[in-house]
Amino acid sequence: MNGGLSKLWQKGGTKSVLASLISILIGMAVGGVIILVVGLNNPNLGLSGAWEGIRLVFGGLFSTGRTAAGQLTFGFNSTSVGNMLFRATPLILTGLSVAVAFKTGLFNIGAPGQYLMGTAATLMLALGIPTETVPAPLVWVIAFLGGMLAGALWGCIPGLVKAYLNINEVLACIMTNWIAANLVTWMFDGSNYRNLVENTKSGYIYKTSYNGVQTAKLGLDKLFPNSQVNGGIIVAIVIAVLVYILMNKTTLGYELKACGANRHAARYAGISDKRNIVLSMAIAGALSGAAASLYYLSGNTEFFWSTYQSLPATGFNGIPVALLAASNPIGVIFTGCFMSMLDIVGLQLTNLTAYNEYITDVIIAVIVYLSAFSLVIKLWLSGRGKKHKAAPAETAAPAPAPDAPDGAQDAKGGEAK
Repeated sequence: MNGGLSKLWQKGGTKSVLASLISILIGMAVGGVIILVVGLNNPNLGLSGAWEGIRLVFGGLFSTGRTAAGQLTFGFNSTSVGNMLFRATPLILTGLSVAVAFKTGLFNIGAPGQYLMGTAATLMLALGIPTETVPAPLVWVIAFLGGMLAGALWGCIPGLVKAYLNINEVLACIMTNWIAANLVTWMFDGSNYRNLVENTKSGYIYKTSYNGVQTAKLGLDKLFPNSQVNGGIIVAIVIAVLVYILMNKTTLGYELKACGANRHAARYAGISDKRNIVLSMAIAGALSGAAASLYYLSGNTEFFWSTYQSLPATGFNGIPVALLAASNPIGVIFTGCFMSMLDIVGLQLTNLTAYNEYITDVIIAVIVYLSAFSLVIKLWLSGRGKKHKAAPAETAAPAPAPDAPDGAQDAKGGEAK
């Protein structure tokens, strides 16, 4: 048993999971301390209110409300779980986008721009193709693939300048993000896709339910009634599994990771580093475009196009999702759900207590910072393991010296004799 645990501990994946869990636990603990301090300094909350806030931080996803006596109740909340899965769908895909680029040694901070281009392509195709002549399910497929293609083409731009001009991909991604923001605003300005039916929503684009092009529920609405969940979460999970197979079971995945490990060594081994850099960013962009497609094809979400002053947070939130998952595509599914759960917790704090939902943003921020140091935590765990392993080895016989070069052996031949 000890041997099995020792082998499990020595695996890099085990330390990566533990490093992520430590980051999450520290972030949640910091959030609990903040809630306690705020509660004790607020006469409307007090110690009991602080305790309620802490309980909601750790179990808000399963909060079902309050009893007639005012006590918090917990159980399976199908609405909250369904909304969590709905919010997790784009996070999983943007997390995959960042993770694929990480594996190739690139930092895809351009996910927000790719997300916006995927949004524009998806909505224009979904709302522009007449469903009277083309079946709505086929329009959905065209819009989804179009969003992925738009994201892939936009992701190619930083990949090309990185591969052929050696321009840092972070700088290129920042530029393409803001170009996309202004380009999408210009594309929708004066278009026929603006919501003119509701006068108060002239800055929004029609929902895809306007012409019947929305993601099918696939029975999830019966499992999670009164929630926004749809079949998009299943599509996201399938894509995550396919990305895992691509990166770990195919020649292309091996070449992408080889370029990420050492671009020059990969080139020496006959791998086209430039092609793989561009291809990696194209795949990353396609995943960000897919995130936007699934979010806005849901039929219950609206896109605010008017003068895009800020980039979509979903693109940036893919970074901590990928970091916490150690860029593992399967791990991204769980970390995406976790980050989405914190959003639901924030809403529960606002609805059931006097706390502000932005406390969860502090928790997320702490987790994000710690996830950036997850490699340090992993090294600390590895060092600790080595110390425990080296302790009994001190009494063992000294290891033989490494073989000396032939010349050195000849020079010391007399002494050996």
